[in-house]
Amino acid sequence: MNDNNSSRDDKRIYTLKEERPAKAIVAMGVPLVMGMSIMVLYNLVDTFFIGLLHDDYQMAAVNLAYPVMMILIAISNVVGAGSASLISRSMGADDFAKASHTLTSGFLLTVVGSAIVAAAGLLFLPQVVSILGAEADTFDFTRQYVMIILIGCLCIMGNYIFGQLLRSEGSVKYSIAGMVIGTAANIVLDPIFIFGLGLEIRGAAIATVLGNALGMVVSIWFYAKGKTLLRPSAKYVRPTGEILGEIFWVGVPAGLETLLTSIAFVVNNNLAMMYGALTMAAMGIAQKIMTLGGYIYQGFAAGSQPLMGYNYGAKNYHRMLQLLRAGILVVSGIELFVMLIFGVFAPFLINIFSDTPAVIATGSQVLRAFMFTLPFVGAVSMSRMSFQAMGKPQYAFGITLVRQLILYIPLLLLLNHTFGFDGMIWAQPVTEVIMMAASVTLLVRVIRREWREQ
Repeated sequence: MNDNNSSRDDKRIYTLKEERPAKAIVAMGVPLVMGMSIMVLYNLVDTFFIGLLHDDYQMAAVNLAYPVMMILIAISNVVGAGSASLISRSMGADDFAKASHTLTSGFLLTVVGSAIVAAAGLLFLPQVVSILGAEADTFDFTRQYVMIILIGCLCIMGNYIFGQLLRSEGSVKYSIAGMVIGTAANIVLDPIFIFGLGLEIRGAAIATVLGNALGMVVSIWFYAKGKTLLRPSAKYVRPTGEILGEIFWVGVPAGLETLLTSIAFVVNNNLAMMYGALTMAAMGIAQKIMTLGGYIYQGFAAGSQPLMGYNYGAKNYHRMLQLLRAGILVVSGIELFVMLIFGVFAPFLINIFSDTPAVIATGSQVLRAFMFTLPFVGAVSMSRMSFQAMGKPQYAFGITLVRQLILYIPLLLLLNHTFGFDGMIWAQPVTEVIMMAASVTLLVRVIRREWREQ
């Protein structure tokens, strides 16, 4: 299908426009949660196989390099979130031509942006590795991993961005296909490159790039075969100033949000390194296990974005409030269950990735602190995504700015200074409790204000 009338009668449009709120949230969110949960393996598989090398310095290096992945996602969000928001709103306003034009612009920006990132990152590679917090024992391992990730950044960014573009039109199942297939490839390739070819940490990076490359190709295939509501078109190959402006208006704050998160992650890692490489390894394992719970709320938040964007474009504010209420109830209930699992089985989960007693003890302590974020952070993420979907990035960015720079990083430094490692790991749970109340209240007030004005 293309930007024609038959697109408007598609079942995907019914889900966005008329499906019962709770059922719509589940229909859009659950496939993404499943796909993102599988994507946890992108992180955990590398960690698992590197752990089999019994080299805690390589384990620490993988975690030190993780902010580079976050920065790539931040830059991808500039294109992905900005384009997705405009596509959903345009479809809600029944302007399918503008939606298709935006999609084509998103494809072009992906290629250009990844080329710039790769060139800049490789030019300043030693400086990047130093900023990440790598020291003598971990510097070379971190450099090897980061270099390969930068070389393949088109695949990583393309896989992420094209998934967002597919979700924006309601094609959730297509958007997760690239995640699932790419992850499966990564699982198969990791042991081949790490052990079979003896590349160790370099092999883990190569497998990650190739997995993302396959995922990106799968997404492109759906567009090429006409299975989507929208398709890139040669007649839209030149972006208009209006479309670029709207993409960057939403996308730049979205990218800065992820960048702020990566900065907070770097601060956290540098503080953890003060307690030694084993503590850093334990922190990294706990953080990666937490991504399982994280992808649950991120999946529902991402699933709610096209729902909120479409109905905002259609000026259906009552449905937006219903969707928000249903989404928060669903995600908070699920995360409470996940929190219980993490608390009971923390030592067992850490032991999967390391048999070092000190790493197991510290990792369990970290996981049991971090798990208290789960019932609260879902509402924060859903509020941010809703503001992006509405084309109001100033609010979404404000939430992240307060969350990371005003609350989390100062709390991290204060609690670390006052209570040491035992204190710093509680900075994030405290932050999320405060931010849940603030972000949901702000979103409800903005929606109700526009509803009254309308």
